[in-house]
Amino acid sequence: MLTPLSITAAVDSGISDGELRNALTKALGARSGKLKRVLLIVPDFTRFHSNAGFIANFLFHKLTPETEVDLLEALGTHFPMTREQCAKMYGDIPFDSFIPHNWRTDTVKLGVVPEDFIREVSEGVMDVPFDVELNAKIFDGYDLILSIGQVVPHEIVGMANHSKNVLIGCGGASMINLSHMLGAFYGMERIMGRDKTPVRKVLDYASEKYLANLPLAYILTVTTAPENRITTHGLYIGQDRSCFEDAIATSLTKNLTLLDTPIKKALVFLDEDEFHSTWLGNKAIYRTRMAMADDGELIVLAPGVRRFGEDDAVDALIRKYGYCGRETVIRLFRENADLRANQSAAAHLIHGSSDGRFSVTYCTKHLREDEVRGVGFGYLPYDEAVAKYNLRELKDNPCNPEADVFYIPNPALGLWADKSRFL
Repeated sequence: MLTPLSITAAVDSGISDGELRNALTKALGARSGKLKRVLLIVPDFTRFHSNAGFIANFLFHKLTPETEVDLLEALGTHFPMTREQCAKMYGDIPFDSFIPHNWRTDTVKLGVVPEDFIREVSEGVMDVPFDVELNAKIFDGYDLILSIGQVVPHEIVGMANHSKNVLIGCGGASMINLSHMLGAFYGMERIMGRDKTPVRKVLDYASEKYLANLPLAYILTVTTAPENRITTHGLYIGQDRSCFEDAIATSLTKNLTLLDTPIKKALVFLDEDEFHSTWLGNKAIYRTRMAMADDGELIVLAPGVRRFGEDDAVDALIRKYGYCGRETVIRLFRENADLRANQSAAAHLIHGSSDGRFSVTYCTKHLREDEVRGVGFGYLPYDEAVAKYNLRELKDNPCNPEADVFYIPNPALGLWADKSRFL
């Protein structure tokens, strides 16, 4: 197994590429020449700024050709990466080395997280068992499995990555759907930016019971991306939970912005190469919801958003019910079989709503006004929005609570909260 490492950058410029290479080489140690088959579990393009691309590329070339290396995309419900996305994020790794995960067809069941445990950790919010299902490729006789990804505040589990990358990213319908519902029903404000949430406790249970015999280790990063340049502030490698806890401590210093006063008007930009759906783009809403003032205004610049759901079935449900608020979604969930059959979609409807507390306006190029308004958002044409707001000026002074407009260039990289809401 890997040599555990915990490296936190001492300077704002972060850990250099050379230091990352040296750390990864040290972690592999003498084993690197003795491995026949290695599986890298890697994030998709929506986690471009994780620096997983650099790490996976280095490991691939460090190990091959003596070792056979496959890359399993931890997609959850997302689209598989295109050839162009793989090349942009992972460099010259051959495209046929990537294996997309299909959450509906590619899994085997290992067991369950029992309903009594779910009832206990959820404080009675849910009481159904979670099936633990994993992509069958994980059990294909690999000598070493490395799960690579970024630790950052997250709306479903609290802090992203570690076993989430495996159990949800490479998991099946039950774990994906029910974890989303558990997080949404329990309440995002009680989850985001925190470690031992109900969903994380479920993942810890499943990890201890069903992943313990796998040759699995984690390579975790903490990053920011000022002016779209990836800066790695921490690298944490290990088999147990301690590497994750070290990463959380660093992430909360780099990816959490606590404000003395709530934001009256926020402008959030969604990079068109990264965000193609509101399923992904609604990070603009839930990563800022604890920072927004009551009756505040959130404007989402979404030049690449073309649809609502990541697949046709989910897209249809979003169009049918819209982002109508937590209490309404819970009622609709009880009344409608199509929502009960797709719990992650129901959870997403909760995540994407401000619950009427502040307004949300989507500025799109590809979705029509009637489509955007039909799911409960306000609408402004993208070209009109960028003519109204000087992005160049805002980029020079982002996240300034004293400015008329609080600008966030990428909501995926952090969590923003008024101090009074983050207790």
